[in-house]
Amino acid sequence: MQHVRTRSGHVIGDGGIREAGTARPFLHVLADTSDKLSGVCSILEEKFTVAGERLDADSKLSQTPAAIVIRAELRDVDNIAAIKKRAGKLAKARKRIFLLEHTSHVCISQAYALGATLVLPSTVGRTRLLAALTDPADGVSAASGDTLQPDSAVEAAATAVASMFTAVTLCQPLDVNGTKEAGRQIADRITQHGLTEWLMTVRRHHEGTYQHCLLVTGITIDFGLSLGVGRADLERLYSAAMFHDIGKARIPLAILDKPGRLDAAERAQIETHPTAGYEFLKDHDGISREILDAVRHHHEYLDGSGYPDALCGESIGDIVRILTISDIFAALIEHRHYKPTMPRAEAYDVLCGMNGKLEKALVHSFKQVALTR
Repeated sequence: MQHVRTRSGHVIGDGGIREAGTARPFLHVLADTSDKLSGVCSILEEKFTVAGERLDADSKLSQTPAAIVIRAELRDVDNIAAIKKRAGKLAKARKRIFLLEHTSHVCISQAYALGATLVLPSTVGRTRLLAALTDPADGVSAASGDTLQPDSAVEAAATAVASMFTAVTLCQPLDVNGTKEAGRQIADRITQHGLTEWLMTVRRHHEGTYQHCLLVTGITIDFGLSLGVGRADLERLYSAAMFHDIGKARIPLAILDKPGRLDAAERAQIETHPTAGYEFLKDHDGISREILDAVRHHHEYLDGSGYPDALCGESIGDIVRILTISDIFAALIEHRHYKPTMPRAEAYDVLCGMNGKLEKALVHSFKQVALTR
């Protein structure tokens, strides 16, 4: 059996691991081939104590890691089964980063369903991967190997979003009640801990469309709370927010996550997502007409310049007006690795400058959500 000894003193091989004592945070790496395993370990061992293990080997991990990094092909059912066998140990790690060979909607959804807290392409650079692991707020810093319990509200919400995208991609029925329950958990979390904590947690653990859906839901909930809406209206708001971008499952990831300006054809394709989401949801039980309206029209503006139906004025309902403000704000402040995060005050100024497009009174009410809550 071939083994590779890392500089941190571990033996990495086809069969298992041997751990070496050190004060540095302990990370565990799983991969479906020896080459992938060695590649990931070689990046991480300069900052962490690393133990690597092949997915097809029996698990020999005896120490709870601060984080787990998994690089595997999730179109392979054997890999999925091997990860599921380790579910109990995976759940103990604060961060579970999946590096995917094939970044399709289905594979990303599968990763979140398997417990990922962050999904990155396998081609991600060394700097980005180390940055994802060394954020002190995540409990995986060079100063400490302590771990925290997984964030259940974030995980439940991310899994619900992932399940939605999988359902659309595979043309399967949607778990409507499960998605609404995830929204309720977010509402409880924000009621107890506030919006800022939710935004920080989501931006640390999720990227791209998944991050956006979670941010929009949190912001919409906090907006509703700030307006003093009742329980039933709050449920309508968080349900609309959870479902609002489901049509993006029909859009190629190369377009959704493009790190630059979209061309005209790509923009046209993006603008099909409200209609696609509406068409997918309209025959599902448990989706009210208000929710369908929000999914279809969250990109409409009061001056008629939005899409897909160029609605204007009174044709745009209250839920849509609230959701649209939350959606725009979330898009401005979300974290993307290729651009700096816009400060909340600056993002609010952008909303204030959208004269005639958004309801002025609601934008004014949104100020405390944007700046102080």
